Amino acid sequence: MALLILKRAKESHQLTQSGPPREIATYKFTTQFSQIFPPRPAFTEKDITFQRGKVFLVTGGTSGIGFELAKILYARGGTVYITGRTEEKAQAAVKEIQKTVKERDGKVDYIVLNLDDLNSIKGSAEAFREKELKLDVLWNNAGISQPPIGSTSKQGIELQLATNCLGPFLFTQLMLPLLDAAVCEHESSSPGAVRVVWLSSQVAELDSPPEGIVMAELSNPPQDNARNYLNSKVGAWFLSTEFGRRYGPERGIISVAMNPGAANTNLLRYLRWTKIVRSYLLLHNPRMAALTELYSGLSPDINLENNGCYVIPWGRIHTTVAPHLMNAMRRNEEGGTGKAKQFWEFCEDKTKDYH
Repeated sequence: MALLILKRAKESHQLTQSGPPREIATYKFTTQFSQIFPPRPAFTEKDITFQRGKVFLVTGGTSGIGFELAKILYARGGTVYITGRTEEKAQAAVKEIQKTVKERDGKVDYIVLNLDDLNSIKGSAEAFREKELKLDVLWNNAGISQPPIGSTSKQGIELQLATNCLGPFLFTQLMLPLLDAAVCEHESSSPGAVRVVWLSSQVAELDSPPEGIVMAELSNPPQDNARNYLNSKVGAWFLSTEFGRRYGPERGIISVAMNPGAANTNLLRYLRWTKIVRSYLLLHNPRMAALTELYSGLSPDINLENNGCYVIPWGRIHTTVAPHLMNAMRRNEEGGTGKAKQFWEFCEDKTKDYH
């Protein structure tokens, strides 16, 4: 993926020599190149206070970026839950976190969550509600990238769309009562502290079509796993925008989408032939990407006024989002195409029978 991003940035730079596309091409090269080679992080675990009393949930926290984020939150005194696809894998990750974090003032626990099975997600949400009465920050970190063509979820939905969008959408909806409870606790002392973070990708800006997403491809996915991955990452960004629009003003919940950065994780397990080469060239340690997630979930830079913002590595608010995506995220009455709203409604329809 990192090589693809660099290739797209170079292609955009070459377009600057050909006239009309100059402005867009220059934008892509300058803003996208800094996401491939980000500046040093300005927000790390040293910049957060002890999180005692806070409850955090990191999906996909058994490895990679989520695992590194969980270690940071645990070390800073938070009550941290990770999710794993099996109890055995989740338990092993919890033990490893406890073993590797020396200064541990928090608590770490787990729930089993399979985002590719809509029928099981309600049970996972109920398991979490049995353990906690509130949720301060939910990181929708779990995801999948380019599995074998034709892979589907338990409900027969294209696997990347199901795992990266529909599952997180449903799980987040089921977490709303606990997010609301956390808002009630913080509304006077720290408004904007309750957040949902959605995992997108740099490819959403670089490769998405002019309309942002082709809705017909959701029901009839192409035989192109890269395209299906792209659709799922644009979709996650759209969900973040709509979540912030729907639950920010009245309920005080912040929604943030992000590109965590190109990290060397198990997300690349289906692309083994390139992983070794790229790990030496463009991929970063997962801990760096975890700092992007940390910023998205806890930085005071993010508030109710910029709810729905997009964060880029290693913790910066993206202020020059691709114009075609901005247009897709605006509703019709705002002069946009309303694609984000359409995608939200698509997810609502697909998950309505699983609440």
